[in-house]
Amino acid sequence: MPTINLFDYSQLIERLNQLEINPLADALPEHIELGMDTKRYGDIPRWKQALSQLPDLDVSAVKLNQSKVSVTAQCSEDQLSQLHKALMGLHPWRKGPFDIAGIHIDTEWRSDFKWDRLKDKIQSLEGKRVLDVGCGSGYHCWRMVGAGAELVVGIDPTPLFIMQYWALQKYLQNPKAWVVPLRMESMPAALKAFDTVFSMGILYHRRSPFDHLQELRDALAVNGQLVLETLVIDGKDGEILVPQERYSKMGNVWFIPSVPTLCSWLKKLKFKNIEVIDISTTSVEEQRSTDWMTFHSLSDFLDPNDMTKTVEAYPAPRRAIVVATV
Repeated sequence: MPTINLFDYSQLIERLNQLEINPLADALPEHIELGMDTKRYGDIPRWKQALSQLPDLDVSAVKLNQSKVSVTAQCSEDQLSQLHKALMGLHPWRKGPFDIAGIHIDTEWRSDFKWDRLKDKIQSLEGKRVLDVGCGSGYHCWRMVGAGAELVVGIDPTPLFIMQYWALQKYLQNPKAWVVPLRMESMPAALKAFDTVFSMGILYHRRSPFDHLQELRDALAVNGQLVLETLVIDGKDGEILVPQERYSKMGNVWFIPSVPTLCSWLKKLKFKNIEVIDISTTSVEEQRSTDWMTFHSLSDFLDPNDMTKTVEAYPAPRRAIVVATV
């Protein structure tokens, strides 16, 4: 199996062409160049410097099907110190956790909690082509490969997350999991190419939820499954929370529907087999500050006198996972 070199997407583009997903293969070079443009993102040279400090390790094992995506490798104390410093140079780490040669990257989100809530309730990923929208550094992409996916394309516009992906890929070296700097709204139209499309934690950041849901539908192959995770409120069909200014200190939350409203949106866009597979209140064990993400997190976003409410007095974050097919 060929080595995957840092920032080299040629294997992904070749694979997309083999699978006849040619519009995406053709579009990627331009989006990669734009998404990693140092004139737009001044921190990229600093992050590249951190990547250049990652030591070469003799990897003996990789595990993708456990809570911590992990790499086993023998290394000296000097190499461990160098590895820790380089990885910390890519702070903050949002989604994980990871374990690289014994260094535990304790990310802000315990993304394994979310994975455990859905992994046994969705269609099998064995041999599937998967799109993961807003994937961050790629934690769930590797878990999807661990669940048998043939190819996972993760998209995220945040250049730091792309850098974190490549730091991890230096050791994971997995040709089935990719993260590219791309927004869903910039994807080629009507691809109809993926067996499963994940959108987790994205819908409420979009000004038009219908546009996002239509984009997700257009990316799915016939009989493909959508796995949608988003903030929800208690309420009847038609009820929606439109936060004024901020929600849980986030300024880019536009709509939070009730679960029946969310299902109605999916029906309107002609999704079938709509099923709510989980509703959970986000806990401070699942989202919190750590040494690897030292900024404010969920406990700072909730009312200290009433943890059932945000600091703005809205209901505390609850999340639903809904699956549907086309």
